[in-house]
Amino acid sequence: MSRLLDQTFRDAGGRVVSALAAAFRDLDLAEEAFAEACARALERWGDAPPADPAAWLYAVARRWALDRFRRRATAAAWRPDDAPPEPTPEDHVMALDQPIPDERLRLIFVCCHPAVSPDARAALTLRTVCGLSTVEVAAAFLTPEPTLAQRLVRAKRKIAEAGVPYDVPSPDRWPERMDAVLSTLEVAYAQAHADAAGHGPHADFATGMLNLTGLLARLAPDDAEAQALAATVRYSEARRPARLAPDGAMVPLTEQNTADWSPALIAEAGRFVARSAAISHARRAVPGPRALQAAIHGAHADRATTGLTDWAAILGLYNLLLLQRDDPVIRTNRAVALAEVEGPAAALDALLRIDAPGWLPLHAARAEMFSRLGWDKDAREDYDAALALRPSSAEALFLKARRDRLLPSA
Repeated sequence: MSRLLDQTFRDAGGRVVSALAAAFRDLDLAEEAFAEACARALERWGDAPPADPAAWLYAVARRWALDRFRRRATAAAWRPDDAPPEPTPEDHVMALDQPIPDERLRLIFVCCHPAVSPDARAALTLRTVCGLSTVEVAAAFLTPEPTLAQRLVRAKRKIAEAGVPYDVPSPDRWPERMDAVLSTLEVAYAQAHADAAGHGPHADFATGMLNLTGLLARLAPDDAEAQALAATVRYSEARRPARLAPDGAMVPLTEQNTADWSPALIAEAGRFVARSAAISHARRAVPGPRALQAAIHGAHADRATTGLTDWAAILGLYNLLLLQRDDPVIRTNRAVALAEVEGPAAALDALLRIDAPGWLPLHAARAEMFSRLGWDKDAREDYDAALALRPSSAEALFLKARRDRLLPSA
């Protein structure tokens, strides 16, 4: 695949597939049409690519899908969508990416329909809307690839069999899908966040998730968790300018220069946090997991003004979060905070209890604790294990530098 086509595939694939799926009410057809358009682009672009590659792919894919649809035995049952009603302000926001209609939020709600099994909703959205490969989605959920592939097939079949409408449901139907929608956006953003340099295949997710989480927060102004996720993404993106060293290596959060953080994004995040807290307080509800995560990010952001990190408060927040979301990700992050409060030995004990073989962040965290304790041989083994898992270039440089500081193996 040419460099331009590969970049266009990554940047616009989700929008193109979402627009096609919304138009033809068929996920498989949308994916097939986009693949066909990419194949034709590979043959025809050559030294004279179109001025707007994404629009070219969308137009070719739509024509191919329309032709395929008309050939089907069920073609008589299909008709174009009715003329849309007078657009609302939300419609204007969702149409900013014309000439390719931005139907990603609509398709996210489709993939998160209650008819789809809970363990497949976010995975299907990440594969279809965000364009992650099956391997990447499986890794994100710490699930074997064959198992994940079967879930995706069953989920698409269920959407077709159940006749799930390809529309954003009315707000009164959102609660039954909202957690899956938010989980999808969380995992999608994690792909961009892991790429500190912003040069990987999913670098564009960062901007996309800023837009989508902001849009969802505006469309669901009374959902505390939607507000909290919008805050978390902004806190994380505020730190992006400080995440890369001059040599291209990743800079961990604790070593970042806060002068490089974005005050505007931090302030925006703070407003979303305040809104989330106000909603929970008004309902006398316990803060949800995303509200707690936003609070953790907010505590880290306070270092920009106080110069200090309140690790005891952060550990307390992780303890609360663990009661609601007990998984390897939370346990690993909690152990990092524990190291700052009780020392590396306590953190390592917690990390060794986590069952997540082959998960890069766990190996990296264990290596750091082994290193702090002076157990260089064990640290080197975990650093090597992390590097073998093909981290991003920035993270690889960071891990190699940490490993190379250790004493040579005996």
